[in-house]
Amino acid sequence: MSPIRPENKARYGADWPEFSASIRFDRAGGRCECEGECGRGTHHGRCSNLHGEQAYSSEAIVVLTTAHLCHTPECRDHVKAMCQGCHLHYDRDHHAQTRATTKEATRLAAGQHALPGMDHSKSHDSTDHDETETQP
Repeated sequence: MSPIRPENKARYGADWPEFSASIRFDRAGGRCECEGECGRGTHHGRCSNLHGEQAYSSEAIVVLTTAHLCHTPECRDHVKAMCQGCHLHYDRDHHAQTRATTKEATRLAAGQHALPGMDHSKSHDSTDHDETETQP
């Protein structure tokens, strides 16, 4: 099971470990329930990965997780047991947005305010632009 950040723990409910186990093992039988929602394009129909076994696409050992399809921990109506590969791929856009929000909050907390017209939602580094120097 993936770790839950301390600040989000209350959102899952005290019975989360039991609820998650019932989804992963009772309902799903220890097998990933993803039927392509993840968008990996590596399986047709239900994913064949089994908890504790070698993943079909790598040498990794499968860890079955409980995925919130709506990305809301309080919601228990839209959950599926997913192997770590399907879960991470399913959540990729959500994770990217969370990273951007965290990066912006960190930047603002450090006192770096945006200049008018600047888009700080994208990463900027020295390779993003031409630094051609002119000689006097």
